[in-house]
Amino acid sequence: MTALRSIIAEDLSWAHALNEEHALELSSLSLDGFADLIRKATYVKVAGTSAGLLVTYDQGGDYSSINFKWFCANYTSFLYVDRVVISKAARGQGIARKLYDDLFQFARAQGYERVVCEVNSDPPNPVSDAFHASLGFEVVGEAMLEGKGKTVRYMEKAL
Repeated sequence: MTALRSIIAEDLSWAHALNEEHALELSSLSLDGFADLIRKATYVKVAGTSAGLLVTYDQGGDYSSINFKWFCANYTSFLYVDRVVISKAARGQGIARKLYDDLFQFARAQGYERVVCEVNSDPPNPVSDAFHASLGFEVVGEAMLEGKGKTVRYMEKAL
């Protein structure tokens, strides 16, 4: 089973490459931008040495994402999943579920009321929709992202 751990400096290169492989879903970042995103995050875990990554911010985070700001305007206590990505080679091994289970445990221990995220609805991401529904996430809003050519569903899981 792939072990989860906190991210370290040596992980930045492969984690950034994994992010860029999935830039359509996650948004492309320069290596410096990615490093800044990780540095400012509330909770970051990696799986193995290149299997997966999960990055979150809480309601007080220093983050300019329009999606994050939507949650800030609507909730007072949350962990926002900015990105979760699993390498193609590691898919189907339960790593994403393991990352989320660890996040839920952390969130409850820290007293957060919910975990929130967004999933692309246009272009559609049916695998992510089904996965988040299986974890108990519910749709709480939707937005068309001007200039990005996509629409997202806002989702939450109350803890």
